[in-house]
Amino acid sequence: MGNRLSKIATRTGDNGTTGLGDGSRTRKDSVRVHAMGDVDELNSNLGVLLCEALPEDLREELVSIQHDLFDLGGELCIPGYQLIKEEHVERLDALLEKYNGTLPALTEFILPAGSRAAALAHVCRTVCRRAERSIVTLGSEETIHDHPRQYVNRLSDLLFVLARVLNRFAGGSDVLWHHDRKKS
Repeated sequence: MGNRLSKIATRTGDNGTTGLGDGSRTRKDSVRVHAMGDVDELNSNLGVLLCEALPEDLREELVSIQHDLFDLGGELCIPGYQLIKEEHVERLDALLEKYNGTLPALTEFILPAGSRAAALAHVCRTVCRRAERSIVTLGSEETIHDHPRQYVNRLSDLLFVLARVLNRFAGGSDVLWHHDRKKS
């Protein structure tokens, strides 16, 4: 691995293709590269969220998720390879149960707002949903494992829940959508 990153600008992509982890090349606008890019963008947005004040256990869990997302990008980069497994999805299920159990039931839709950390979690959620759509599109064109799709589906749900948790951590609450507001 040490020599793989010794030269960043290789100029091999100047023709509009990029190398995959198996040594093959594909177009930079392929559905596989879109999925990889969406997962990378999600991971970068989580990095921005991690710049905020967060409960320490949540911070550690998000860093672990960043590592999972890097693995997910690796899996997408190598056709046929598997890095994300059932236990990754089960870990997100456990986090969903842990954090959702601390929240009051929702009776109204909420807006992606509140504290800065909560708003950033909502941005991560929407990028995660785009990554999920890209992975679904890739799966309709090429054979991929089920766990990457399941993982990002659970992760987007978790990010919604975490946005609610982060609003409470900041001393606030959910920002409710007022469906009956006066329209002008």
